[in-house]
Amino acid sequence: MTPAVSFRQLQVFVTVARLGTVSAAAESLSLSQSATSQALSDLERQLGVALFERPGRRLLLNELGRRMMPRAEELLEGVADFVATAREPEGALHGALSISASATVGTYLLPGLAGRFSERHPAVDLRLKLRNTFEVITDVLRLEADLGLIEGECREPRLASETWCEDRLVIVAALDHPLAERTRLDDDTLAGANWILREPGSGTRSVFERAMQARGLLAKGRMELGQHEAIKQAVRAGLGLGCLSRLSVAGELERGELVALDSELSLRRTFSLVWHPERYRSPLWQAFKVFLVESIPS
Repeated sequence: MTPAVSFRQLQVFVTVARLGTVSAAAESLSLSQSATSQALSDLERQLGVALFERPGRRLLLNELGRRMMPRAEELLEGVADFVATAREPEGALHGALSISASATVGTYLLPGLAGRFSERHPAVDLRLKLRNTFEVITDVLRLEADLGLIEGECREPRLASETWCEDRLVIVAALDHPLAERTRLDDDTLAGANWILREPGSGTRSVFERAMQARGLLAKGRMELGQHEAIKQAVRAGLGLGCLSRLSVAGELERGELVALDSELSLRRTFSLVWHPERYRSPLWQAFKVFLVESIPS
């Protein structure tokens, strides 16, 4: 006899898989922890299989759970679509989409694009998370994000990706920095300068370090900071040079608060869209991806 799996059990399974703990899932679903835990236990008991590994307090999908996750999401989406058909105009998009974006994309591009998409589709709930590139990849691998936007290319073979748009990094200095009057920084100057760097795992830092290494150079890091604004403040204070996306320093360069310095470094890069190939890609997911591709910034 086929096990009787309920909508609630599927909902708990998917939510625990996305959030990683029973307590977080319970809060998200407005259930008690005991009811959430019981629903998950009942589901595994009825199926006769374990769906999670349980290291410490976190619950991580095992191999079978990862295979079943897209099917569970598809079933839930089907129920949501069934209900929405009765309540919304024909063809209206609905539902929630979790998007994990690295710092440059998430700060300077995604908010405006998400706002435009939400204006067109008011029944949609876009949930944005700001991370570094390594953390975005981790979110997508763990099925904690439906879609990831990263700086550079995705080198994780378990994920699918495609190039989205191009970006360029720029070296910046304070107006009174000793190197601010240089028309071009040579290799010796680049190697001898003090640098204000992003944290390890940042796509911006990876591009900069690879560009230095391509010329046989090693950056002398004076400080590591996790936010663009903090780096710009440190550069303004004369503590060193920074290398950031032109998107993030456009305002400061236009207002004359920082100066851009030229060099032989190759600082062009791409932004990429990343997703898990085994995860269910709902009509909302597909519509948002098409929107991003059609809205590529010039």
